[in-house]
Amino acid sequence: MKTGFVGGGHMGRALIAALRRSGVDAQSLFVAEPNTDLRTALATDFGVHASSDAKEFAGDVDCLVLAVKPQDMAAVLAPLRAHLERSQPLVISIAAGLSTSQLQHWCGPRARIVRAMPNRPASLGAGATGLYADPSVSRTDRERAERVLSPAGMTVWVDDERLMDVVTALSGSGPAYFFRLAEALADAAVAHGLDRDAASKLAAATLHGAGLMAATGESMSRLRDSVTSKGGTTAAALDAFSRANLDHIVEQAVAAAIERGRALSRQQDNNGG
Repeated sequence: MKTGFVGGGHMGRALIAALRRSGVDAQSLFVAEPNTDLRTALATDFGVHASSDAKEFAGDVDCLVLAVKPQDMAAVLAPLRAHLERSQPLVISIAAGLSTSQLQHWCGPRARIVRAMPNRPASLGAGATGLYADPSVSRTDRERAERVLSPAGMTVWVDDERLMDVVTALSGSGPAYFFRLAEALADAAVAHGLDRDAASKLAAATLHGAGLMAATGESMSRLRDSVTSKGGTTAAALDAFSRANLDHIVEQAVAAAIERGRALSRQQDNNGG
């Protein structure tokens, strides 16, 4: 299967890295990236075909991954539409907010669209990807989409497209939330006298170890209980979280991310996309 990428930034590079790590032949991978430095790095690091213009391969690939910003999608797809309508590759969009109907408007009415939301740990093969496809998309095309995304980590299909904004807010943006908490933990430790280097190392290692424990499949509440002794230090900290209404803060953050994804979609409609 020949797979092309439009965009070789953080997520495009992460998915290409995952595919190469899984054994996919570099000669079957193509990427268009306008930034010269990024393009050169992709060709050098992974041996893939790298060009500045997706028109060089858009008509020849079996699957085309759209890894550009939502705001840029309409302009990027306009010169590719004739190629896509002729060759009809499976189109996988990893752009937040953009609906399948919007993508079909730009790619052509017969385009087979899969929406996917991977996250940055994909670069390590530890990603989480939510996927959605209209019921008209065949099982074969769904399997093709999984062949592209599963080397980057676990995949979960959702059956309601509106939930892709929730997936984006949860796992797409989620790594940043945990990094932010680790930053806050390190800052708090420094405020209480620990030196910055030690605090940062301990916070990062704690985040890593907690992630490994979470990946075992044990429920989060049971894992939390397993490190919380009644009347102990962990219980005191968790009680402080509760008094500060952490659940409400997190719900507000997720709601803000969901609304931003929907706003990006509306913005394209308002711009005539």
